[in-house]
Amino acid sequence: MVALRCALVAAVLAASTGPAQRAGDRVERSASRSAQTQQKYIDASGKVRVALSKQPLSPTGPSVGPTTMANGGIQKILEGMGAVVRVDEARLTTEEEPEYGGWKRLGMSLGHFADIVTRNERDGYFTVGLLATCPSMPGLVAGLQRSGPTREPLRIGMLWLDAHPDFNTPETTRSGSLGGMPVAVATGRALQNMRLDAKLDPPLSDRHIVMGGVRLTDPLEQRLLDDSMIEQLTVDDLRRLTPAVWMQIDRLSRLTDKIYIHIDMDVLDPREVMGHVNKVPDGPSSEDLARLFEALFARYPKASAIGFATIPSTDEGGLSIAAVNRMIAAAVRGVKARSS
Repeated sequence: MVALRCALVAAVLAASTGPAQRAGDRVERSASRSAQTQQKYIDASGKVRVALSKQPLSPTGPSVGPTTMANGGIQKILEGMGAVVRVDEARLTTEEEPEYGGWKRLGMSLGHFADIVTRNERDGYFTVGLLATCPSMPGLVAGLQRSGPTREPLRIGMLWLDAHPDFNTPETTRSGSLGGMPVAVATGRALQNMRLDAKLDPPLSDRHIVMGGVRLTDPLEQRLLDDSMIEQLTVDDLRRLTPAVWMQIDRLSRLTDKIYIHIDMDVLDPREVMGHVNKVPDGPSSEDLARLFEALFARYPKASAIGFATIPSTDEGGLSIAAVNRMIAAAVRGVKARSS
């Protein structure tokens, strides 16, 4: 009889917990998890901690680009801002180094890069990714995804700033270049094993991605974009910081636990990246993006990392490295402003 009464009480309690109550519980759990995963990146003495994290392997082999960015003056700039800086680099193991082809080796390197980013987050360091090319992105996102307090993967939002959407698959690509596929890989549309080698699981949700500055797409790639739920910001939005920018970042902040900002240098005005083989006319300036990054990182505690890919191999006048330094410094100023 006692067991029967207990069962009846349990049934009544379950019935009284309607959909609204359950939805409220989910929101409360989500808010609690997001609060647990946010970092201020400030040490006990008030200094901002920054990790310059290099991923130098491209689909076609090693690139000097990440080291060029790391040694191009940014460490001195950050130290002048009172930052604590550490530099690390993803490397294949001696067993992995001679194995397989370029794409498989890249996937393995991205797995190591994910481990570095996860460690940065857990140590309270703000990750600045210095990336050979855009296909490094899944490793950085995977590191954030796996940086939570439990084994449950975090929900990662991404602001993708690139003249190209990089949304091709092996079935749609004109060139066959992996450089045009990283967002398709990260969202689970292509190269599943590479994504899993990078430790990105589950894939990114379309609803958690905003693209900005895209102005050159392939026809079949455009069809994939049109069928997706990825949102877009124009070059004019980025230049003028229109309400559309903050509406989209507000949305990502509501939907996700951490936000990553990705920059392919070809998003910029070609005058700042003359040596870039994929430059496209009519981009924003690095000053435009620096204003965006300082405001974004100051305003949104969930903004957790920034990454720069594909610095030109030739940089007459040092305009490209100056642009990188300007944007990194602005992002770090924004992070630092959170503590004030």
